[in-house]
Amino acid sequence: MRRTPAAVVSTAFFAVAPGAAAVLGPYWISGWRMRAPFPDPVMIPLKALGAVLVLGGLGVLIHAFVRFVVEGFGTPLPLAPPDRLVVGGLYRHVRNPMYVAIFASVIGQAMIFGDPWLLVYVVVMAIPVYSFVHWYEEPHLRRKFGADYDDYRAHVPGWWPRLRPHHS
Repeated sequence: MRRTPAAVVSTAFFAVAPGAAAVLGPYWISGWRMRAPFPDPVMIPLKALGAVLVLGGLGVLIHAFVRFVVEGFGTPLPLAPPDRLVVGGLYRHVRNPMYVAIFASVIGQAMIFGDPWLLVYVVVMAIPVYSFVHWYEEPHLRRKFGADYDDYRAHVPGWWPRLRPHHS
């Protein structure tokens, strides 16, 4: 796929998929109403850390989507996958930065709004996401990219980012 169509499709997909999971879902659950399950001395740093997670998650998502366009010549959308294996940027630290970023963003919102139901949402959301990655994405990438993907998978963790980037 060429970069311009990939960028257009990725932008639309960005609004729909991560937007629904990281924005719409938490809004439906919490109404984005502030709760204070802990006293202020605890809530203030908790909210600050939550804001870091939300903003960091957004930055990681944008970076990951851009990598699919510029490095992979495709999109994160399974119907228009990349032509090349995306292993640069944040993908050198973790194989699933988009999912990790969405989870971090929702956890951050749970901290900001003081809503434990958002933590339940993350756990419930993690089950189909992990299943999709395990049963569809990984086998598909193995078939499409072969030894390159096996080498990448052997050196880069799927869910917990490594501190030092992997260099292939």
